Amino acid sequence: MVKNTLLQVWPIPVFDDNYIWCIHDGESALVVDPGDAVPVLRYLQEQKLILTGILVTHHHTDHTGGILQILGSLNSAIPVYGPATTDIPGRTQGVMEGDVLEIVAPRISLKVLEVPGHTLSHVAYFANMQANVVEPMLFCGDTLFASGCGRLFEGTPTQMSESLAKFAALPKNTLVYCAHEYTLSNIRFALAVEPNNANLISWSKRAQELRDKCLPTVPTTIGQELQVNPFMRCDAKEVIQSALSVSGETSLPSSAHVLAVIRAWKDRF
Repeated sequence: MVKNTLLQVWPIPVFDDNYIWCIHDGESALVVDPGDAVPVLRYLQEQKLILTGILVTHHHTDHTGGILQILGSLNSAIPVYGPATTDIPGRTQGVMEGDVLEIVAPRISLKVLEVPGHTLSHVAYFANMQANVVEPMLFCGDTLFASGCGRLFEGTPTQMSESLAKFAALPKNTLVYCAHEYTLSNIRFALAVEPNNANLISWSKRAQELRDKCLPTVPTTIGQELQVNPFMRCDAKEVIQSALSVSGETSLPSSAHVLAVIRAWKDRF
């Protein structure tokens, strides 16, 4: 039997709205942000996959809580990649901006991006065009969501703005694998910010149809987010006007200032 060399990415739902992403080639697998071990181990067993590594974007327990149990269930040691500047349980290799992870099985090359905002030590993993990758892929944890961005628990609006700018510079067909199914609530807020955005109105209907069928709304794409995500559109006229109206300010001098206003608005929305 000829092995399928094209990579597949599968969501493993956990908790109320988390996705653990499994990247595999039909034989070997990586998992991203395993907050819970049991669903991961069950999926690997059902699909007859051998786990060869774990990718972690940040230290929050719903992204790291299953690591030690997964490691304890294996007969061999596997690498656990995560931000170098914070404690991650079981981490064997700290990663920083510009690092490139050359994974042998499944075959994939991942560039590390430091994207603080949600947490100070947050990273993302970007896979560009390769022989076994049809489209670029971004595993972004809780920095970017479909139609939203992460709450600023540790970072600043400027940091989040700069992190999202890194994502905006990626190819527009980059598939965005975020870690939560927050899309419908994010869209409700986005429509409050940009009620006249035709792309957003259309996306709202499509996302509702997907959730009505219990299907994920992700992955999204960078191109899609540039059209519908207010946090990626802080230079758009209607987003700026909404931010000015909410803040009571007469001017907001930068995208980071706009983001600060709409992120605080989202927190109480």
